Amino acid sequence: MTAQNLSQKLIDAHLESGEMKPGQEIGLRIDQTLTQDATGTMVMLELEAMGLDRARTEVSVQYVDHNILQADSNNAQDHAFLRSACRRFGIWFSKPGNGVSHPTHMQRFGIPGRTMVGSDSHTPAAGSLGMLAIGLGGVEVARAIAGEPVFLTMPEVWGVELTGELRPWVSAKDVILEMLRRHGVKGGVNKIIEYHGPGLDTLTAMDRHVIANMGAELGATSTVFPADSRVRDFLRAEQREDDFVEMLADEGATYDVTDQIDLGEVEPLIAKPSSPGNVVPVREVAGEPVEQVVIGSSANPGLRDFAIAAAIVKGRQTANDLSFDVNPTSRQSLQDLMRMGAAFDLVSAGARLHQSGCLGCIGMGQAPTSSGNSLRTMPRNFPGRSGTADDHVFLCSPETAAAAALTGEITDPRDLEERLGIGYPEVELPAESSVNTDMLEPPLPEDEARQVELDKGPNISSLPDFDPLPERLEVSVGIVVGDDVSTDEILPAGAKVLPFRSNIPKLAEFCFHGVDEEYAARAASSRDEGGHAIVAGSNYGQGSSREHAAIAPRHLGLRLVLAESYARIHWQNLANFGVLALEFADPDDKGSVQQGDVLVVEGVREAVQQGTELTVHNQSQDRDYPVRHRLSGRQVEMLLAGGLIPWLAEHADT
Repeated sequence: MTAQNLSQKLIDAHLESGEMKPGQEIGLRIDQTLTQDATGTMVMLELEAMGLDRARTEVSVQYVDHNILQADSNNAQDHAFLRSACRRFGIWFSKPGNGVSHPTHMQRFGIPGRTMVGSDSHTPAAGSLGMLAIGLGGVEVARAIAGEPVFLTMPEVWGVELTGELRPWVSAKDVILEMLRRHGVKGGVNKIIEYHGPGLDTLTAMDRHVIANMGAELGATSTVFPADSRVRDFLRAEQREDDFVEMLADEGATYDVTDQIDLGEVEPLIAKPSSPGNVVPVREVAGEPVEQVVIGSSANPGLRDFAIAAAIVKGRQTANDLSFDVNPTSRQSLQDLMRMGAAFDLVSAGARLHQSGCLGCIGMGQAPTSSGNSLRTMPRNFPGRSGTADDHVFLCSPETAAAAALTGEITDPRDLEERLGIGYPEVELPAESSVNTDMLEPPLPEDEARQVELDKGPNISSLPDFDPLPERLEVSVGIVVGDDVSTDEILPAGAKVLPFRSNIPKLAEFCFHGVDEEYAARAASSRDEGGHAIVAGSNYGQGSSREHAAIAPRHLGLRLVLAESYARIHWQNLANFGVLALEFADPDDKGSVQQGDVLVVEGVREAVQQGTELTVHNQSQDRDYPVRHRLSGRQVEMLLAGGLIPWLAEHADT
């Protein structure tokens, strides 16, 4: 038998259909699911629309971590709805304040060898435990909860060999920033990144979480680490050693793509505004003033990440004109920080201690001033994601963040000894975590669950109707955008928008709000005239998995997106909601399309069924554009029906 790498082993053990050949569509059996409140309300509405009686996975968990600011009743309504849906469908419910989904799931539910999908693009963080975890749009997660396989394009497996050991003042965040420095935000598209090599012995499970989490910023389908002795140590500390299963690549396994990092050569790095791929050495931007430092988020969630910052600032006071914000990532980690005395050290140094949740990472509070530099241990710094339209957000390690908090300027942490007499601190973590399961509500017994009614407040709307793809498309171009447009730009999150995540008509008003405030009104006005199209550059829809970025424009009449290329999850989401996603055969054609142009595709239903190549006619300019689609036969059927939900309704009795 041919030696398999770990990614191949995990896929092979869960393969329901297709072949493990890169580029082919495969179907995978899913063991676990993860949903969070920003996307989970749609998942629960989709489960209702599907008529699900009870979850059919081993474990499904709904977290409330993104919008935990109770600014009005809308947010509380969503939380009540989510809890009632969990009780109805047999899903675990993690209460507000219990923790960010990814590290909390890792602490309480992650098991080596399992597959998991989540309605959050950072779901691959669970790969730190030897799982195959993939971020998807919510409707696909709903299908997985219902026991259906998940379909995706078989990725290449990118083997990254780690050697050596990280030096003082350098940590796991710098490793993933090094990957982004080398390969940018598109380097991992259609790939699973699998780390291997002797350097793994020096990285804890939570160090690996940091790296796996931000594989999403490379565009990767997933990230996988082996389940070895370091994973056993982690599960032992979580009092779950019985869940440990060794998961290793076969000796002699090969990879489709290879890379190598000597950990001893990695230096403190920082991603400049406004892309995770805009990475430079910290010393290159040292001296720039900083007004805000935020430590927390799923990208640096480990107890060690907070404890090292606490040890650096212990006995000192942060800069006078700087806000030092600390967001613990789980309730039990907060308890551990208190038990260690590290929380006392942080607060004494001037830290503002916040709830256990995503907060500033998703733009829920902690917005910086206009153009003021904010250093964050978070995964993304897309324009405006912080809640400030003209923000200046840098991404860095806890060490670099703590150094800036003390000096008030971007500082290479290796310079702290000379500047402030601070040597690299040794941090001793407790051998056992403060395990806390009190804020996790288990599923109700099946008979009791059937009696639960969904608690739908007035801010919770039903899903829109999705009509089939017409025989002929004649659509006006509603907006033309460039490269690397993120789902944050298509549909922002933040304190103003996120409370309407369950109200699609209201949410749609915010589409492209930071790019073109007139888009939503313009699109809505063309809805009764055939709808509209979006024209984009490369990597359209990068970032968050939020399917709202497909549903809300679809509600406004979006029928066609014409781009140079797409980010994986958003491309899938467009198909899931009946939007035809086409790619220019010649990327130069994109430059000729203007907002307001009328695009026509004749016989579109037959054309997408017969092949992958079509012609789009620009009626306004009398030009033809050769285009192609990458839809599988299954996705074509779904698109013709108007999306996944109407397709499922058509096949309910088959």
